[in-house]
Amino acid sequence: MKFENRVNILNRKARFNYELLDKYEAGLVLKGTEIKSLRLGKASIAESFCQFINDELYVINMTIDEYFFGNIYNHSIKRERKLLLNKKEINKLLRKTKESGLTIVPTRLYLNNKGLAKIEIYLAKGKKIYDKRETIKERETQRNINRLVKKY
Repeated sequence: MKFENRVNILNRKARFNYELLDKYEAGLVLKGTEIKSLRLGKASIAESFCQFINDELYVINMTIDEYFFGNIYNHSIKRERKLLLNKKEINKLLRKTKESGLTIVPTRLYLNNKGLAKIEIYLAKGKKIYDKRETIKERETQRNINRLVKKY
């Protein structure tokens, strides 16, 4: 059975603020009303980040709005949600973040073909101000090139 309702929530600031290195796909531990609200597209990962708590990876500051029909069983909007990864991947991420000062950034939240919530996370290195200026300059030159090509 293919899941028709495609939810694709992006973190657009991540590519601008970080240099993305290694990509991982993780599952999420969610409550009943959270997945229902997520299927409606009522979530945001714009200000979220990942952190290790007791050797387990959690996404922090991710917002999933309350489910409208949830009454007293509704979830809290911002809570720490556990990420599901293989033990080998968790150990690798833990080692990399401790030794080289890298961070883990969520870039995309989506539902896969089976209807399960997945989050795309990257091992990332923070950009300096001059790197951000360079990114803006490259983007503007690419826009100008595209405009000129479109004219002719």
